[in-house]
Amino acid sequence: MQLHDLQRKTANKGSKRIGRGRASGKGKTSGRGTKGQKARAGHRIRPDVREKIKKLPKLRGYAFASISERVHPVNLGVLESVFSAGDTVSPATLRERGVVRGRKGKTLAVKILGTGDITKKLTIKGCTVSASAKEKIEKAGGILSS
Repeated sequence: MQLHDLQRKTANKGSKRIGRGRASGKGKTSGRGTKGQKARAGHRIRPDVREKIKKLPKLRGYAFASISERVHPVNLGVLESVFSAGDTVSPATLRERGVVRGRKGKTLAVKILGTGDITKKLTIKGCTVSASAKEKIEKAGGILSS
């Protein structure tokens, strides 16, 4: 066998040239079947769900605007372990001792709950107190002032 005797196993078929007139068999819409958005390169039709979402009204305002108004709960058991007898419990002292976390320049809203026991006399200022906590604080000799 010589080099000039070699032949291809399959026919050397060229790709069909599209968009070269109707006589070529791939003219006018060039096999895309339609005109407009669907005939363009890189077309993408927006999903129907997106249309519905676009029609919904936007929610206005900053998402975390109400975070400073949130009430921080503190249990009596925590006060028992963090404070000593005769101390004053206020949102500022709770923040100093790391019981509650606050935002810069914002006053904290703290509510003292009755979970746990308390034996120390504490003065509580500027905090809202639940009924069960109030009873336990007064029983231990503590003072509630607003």
